[in-house]
Amino acid sequence: MSLPLAPLQYIVSWPTQFIDKIKNAVSSHEELLKENLKLKTDQLLLRSQLQRLIAIESENNYLKKLLRSSHQIKGKTLIAELLAINSEPFVHQVILNKGTRDGVYVGQPVLDATGLMGQVIQAGPITSRVLLINDPHSGAAVQNVRNGLRTTAVGDSYSSRMRLMYVLKTADIKVGDVFITSGLGDHYPEGYPVGKVIAVDNNAHRQFAEVYLQPSAHLQSSRHVLLVWYQHNV
Repeated sequence: MSLPLAPLQYIVSWPTQFIDKIKNAVSSHEELLKENLKLKTDQLLLRSQLQRLIAIESENNYLKKLLRSSHQIKGKTLIAELLAINSEPFVHQVILNKGTRDGVYVGQPVLDATGLMGQVIQAGPITSRVLLINDPHSGAAVQNVRNGLRTTAVGDSYSSRMRLMYVLKTADIKVGDVFITSGLGDHYPEGYPVGKVIAVDNNAHRQFAEVYLQPSAHLQSSRHVLLVWYQHNV
């Protein structure tokens, strides 16, 4: 009798087996979705951690360069960190986390790992304000490394770079020339990198040549800087 009843039993049990298979498939699909979501989340976290590690490594490399620069500078130096930047148009100033309690004084030179950044114009107990060299109110006595030509570099309002003042059209200045502080002004000691010539315009309608410099310092990206003490201020 089992032979005739087998098809009937199969027909009766088939819906239950089919439903069980569907449940198992749905359950497996949900588990796969959850697993996939978790993997994506873990991947994002790992990428975030990797980016953070890359940023830390970059910052460490920069600090090493900054420390090497400090060893090349005669006299006392102090590493400071940027707290804020001035967002007003044509104003290039930053706030540092060091002040008079750290010995910071008005007129103090500020550098990064690659060149001159500016000077302190205000000093409070725990913070100080720095006027960057590309600010239109900034100026530095500079000298051409190649031929010793001396002039003055000021900040340019529109390009956020620097330009040389009162340069004769016959002056021996070429694109690629590097200018450093000459030490003749009252603001900066001699020998700090200021910028590289990126354009020379000898327009016949102007009395003087227009010479533009790309600042040596990373004014838009440096987060840590060096405060420098003059020898006579130590």
